[in-house]
Amino acid sequence: MDIDINKYIEIRKTLHRNPELKYEEFDTAKLVAEHLTDLGYEVTTGIGKTGVKAVLYTHRPGPTIAFRADLDALPILELNEFEHKSQNTGKMHACGHDGHTASLLCAAESLMANKDAYCGNIVIIMQPAEEGGAGAKAMIDDGVLEHPRVDKIFGYHNRPGFQQGLVFVKSGSAMGGNTSISVEITGKGGHAAMPHLTHDPIVAGASFVTQVQTVVSRKLSPLNAAAVTVSEFHSGQGHNVIGSKAQLSLSVRSDTKETDELLVREIEKTLKCVCEQFNCTYEFTILLSIPALVNHRQETTDVIEACQYSFEKNNLLEIDYMPTMGAEDFSFYLLERPGCYFFIGNGEDSAYLHNPHYDFNDENIAVARQVYMDVAQFYLGREQ
Repeated sequence: MDIDINKYIEIRKTLHRNPELKYEEFDTAKLVAEHLTDLGYEVTTGIGKTGVKAVLYTHRPGPTIAFRADLDALPILELNEFEHKSQNTGKMHACGHDGHTASLLCAAESLMANKDAYCGNIVIIMQPAEEGGAGAKAMIDDGVLEHPRVDKIFGYHNRPGFQQGLVFVKSGSAMGGNTSISVEITGKGGHAAMPHLTHDPIVAGASFVTQVQTVVSRKLSPLNAAAVTVSEFHSGQGHNVIGSKAQLSLSVRSDTKETDELLVREIEKTLKCVCEQFNCTYEFTILLSIPALVNHRQETTDVIEACQYSFEKNNLLEIDYMPTMGAEDFSFYLLERPGCYFFIGNGEDSAYLHNPHYDFNDENIAVARQVYMDVAQFYLGREQ
């Protein structure tokens, strides 16, 4: 099938030059919607605020499968100096969503060109706000998995540190859940020379930071995966003043819903005990909770089987360890429908995700396109 990959490399670079943050992807969504409309898809915009849904109907009975890519960038100042560097200061495609989007647009052209070989429907989901905005949930709430009803869903993420073009999957827990927590400790301020007359929230907060690290090591089975990170700690008004409040932020990573619930419960218990010790009070607020990404066994096996003729044996793997504790809100789709989220190596020398020197490897546009084509043929091929 003669598809001009260079056209999609240029689209990727255009997206990289013009990054937009979560729920601000108006120009990105416009570009995507126009391209999919030109390809012949039935396109709906404004799903989940700035998301795009496109449907390929074959008008032959069969299942409906969905493919998803993410649109948003990150609030990072890019430090690359290549021609397609970000033109929006302080915003950057530092996670490869520009590449994910270009990959799926490329696949969308091939899928439409191959329409006569399929029975069923293909839904293209271009999702906003993956980076901390739960855009997947917003699109689900707006009915993206209905009309037509999606039966199975697939997507991918590039992975720096792995051989470029390597396709790998894991059934079960494949990416971590992320619960973001805000903590405010309130004590009694006073003079730095008279700490005995205060209830020092800094000391309470420091004790909490130390003790909360034992939640993973002493409350969780070593057979589970988790990480608790205190990412912010703000308090104080001056060198000779003990303030009355301390604000902390936590990022809690987990491999399952049960692990997350245990961690959150034990973290608050630790905070309560520390505050009682130092005569302080606290507020404990869950800001956002992204569930762990758990791939379905059958669909993971199907991806491997579907792709086995397109990739050499060493370039297509099923692994038995959790690839990353980084979160991915594709997990919301997998709570609603069976599916698989796979990974493609971005290169062993690639800067890591969320790094100001990161860039998506354009050679993976063709790799991802092939996986999507293979999966579509596996489920919708007329000879099946």
